[in-house]
Amino acid sequence: MKSIAELLDLKGKTAIVTGGAVGIGFGISSRLIEAGANVTIADISQGNLKTAQQKLNSTSRQVAYIQADISKEQDVNKIIKQTLSSFGSIDILINNAGIYPSTLVTDMTLEDFDRVLSVNLKSVFMTTRAIAKQMIKKKKGGKIINITSIDALHPSSAGLAHYDASKHGVWGFTKNVALELAPHNILVNAVAPGGIATPGTQSTQKPGQLPKGVDMRKMLEDFLSRIPMRRMGEPDDIGKAVLFLASDLSSYMTGSQIVVDGGVLLT
Repeated sequence: MKSIAELLDLKGKTAIVTGGAVGIGFGISSRLIEAGANVTIADISQGNLKTAQQKLNSTSRQVAYIQADISKEQDVNKIIKQTLSSFGSIDILINNAGIYPSTLVTDMTLEDFDRVLSVNLKSVFMTTRAIAKQMIKKKKGGKIINITSIDALHPSSAGLAHYDASKHGVWGFTKNVALELAPHNILVNAVAPGGIATPGTQSTQKPGQLPKGVDMRKMLEDFLSRIPMRRMGEPDDIGKAVLFLASDLSSYMTGSQIVVDGGVLLT
C-alpha cells in the first residue's frame, strides 16, 4: 500500500493546464507543480503568462509557458507538440480554459453563442481527442480532468444561457468519454466550481461588461447570501480538488464530478 506522500507524488508526470496562467487555472497549475509534475501552462494572454512566470518564480525545465487560443485546432496541436518536445509525454490534461460573458439570450448574437461554445466545449473535444490518442499510444493510462461549473447542474443567473449550455455539454462529454477510455486506464472526471474569487469574476462587475437589465453587483450579493459557508471560494480550493483527481488518491474514479461550491447547491 502506498503512503500518502507516494499517492500525491506527481514527479515524472506531465500535465497540460489550459487557461492555466490566471485565476482557477493558476491555482491548479501551482498545486500540480508543487506535487512535482512537469506542467505546460497554456493561456491566450501573453501578459498572463508573464505574470504567472513571475509568481511561480520558476525558470526551471519543470514548467513550459505557451500562448495559445484553445478554440483553434492549430493552437491545440501546437500545445501538444511543444509539450511532447519539452517533456516527452502527456499524462494529465486539465481542460480549464473558459469564458462567461453575461448576455441575455434576447440580446445574444449567433457570434456570441458560437464563441462561448467554441472556447468552453469545442476546445475540450479537440484537446481530449488529441491527447487521448497520445495516452493510448503510450499504453500507460492517464488522467483527464474537465472544469465544469455548478451551472452544469443548476443555472446561477440570467445572462449565461450560452455558458450553461457549454458546461452542461462538458459534463455530458466527460461521462461519455470516461466510458470510452476506461479500458485504456484513462480516467476522466470533472470539477464543478461554484463562486470563485478570480480576476474574471471581478471583471464582470464592471459597468461596461453588464448586459442591459442585469445588475451584476446585486446578483453577486444575492449569490453570496445563498452560500452556506458565507464566502466565495479561492482558486486553490479548485486546485486541491484537481490535485486529488490527478493523483493516485482517485485511482478508482472515472465519470465523476466533484462539486466545490461552499454548499450553494444545497439551497
